[in-house]
Amino acid sequence: MRGIIFAFLGGAFITLQGVANARISQDIGTWQTATITQFTGFVMALLIFLFVRDGSLQMFKKVKPYYLVGGAFAAIIIFSNISAIHRIGVTLTISAVLIAQLGLTFFVDIKGWFGVAKQQMKLPQFIGIGMMVAGVIVLGL
Repeated sequence: MRGIIFAFLGGAFITLQGVANARISQDIGTWQTATITQFTGFVMALLIFLFVRDGSLQMFKKVKPYYLVGGAFAAIIIFSNISAIHRIGVTLTISAVLIAQLGLTFFVDIKGWFGVAKQQMKLPQFIGIGMMVAGVIVLGL
């Protein structure tokens, strides 16, 4: 149950972040907004880390260097979301983002990328993705 709650919170905050970033970018620019967002996210995560203390700084040494690219992805995510929201609106952007996420997670699960246990995808999962794509098409009409 906690996993579902965290997923809903994450989804809600991704949407709120996208909307706020799109608005901020109208005043200062997209890459400037991405920079501010990354910086404030870093500060907030650092404060939470220092407050919660659920690990040590020594744990950072265990991270494989190629996984550090995940932070760089955030800049592309922010830029892409801001640009999409300006062009197609919030609802269509978030819908397309969800489909892209699910589509890529299929490959991650099927191939076992990033050390994830391989999963078998069956017809119901593919039908679900198809229905989501159809829903986004309907939203865009």
